[in-house]
Amino acid sequence: MHTPPSTPAAGVPAHSAEGEHRHHNYTTSRIPWFVHLIWISFWVVAMLYIWQHLIPSMQIEIANPP
Repeated sequence: MHTPPSTPAAGVPAHSAEGEHRHHNYTTSRIPWFVHLIWISFWVVAMLYIWQHLIPSMQIEIANPP
């Protein structure tokens, strides 16, 4: 005899995954290409900022501390 998904199986607690028979199947989804592009562009801009602004100002601060 088949038990419907809404009722727990015999001998299995209702609060377990086997008792619920739902909401416990994870299917992965692929990350879209544009999200990868956003992250790559973020890191490129961050490295350019460090290269152009932070490194030169650190050299000035190290040579002439306030």
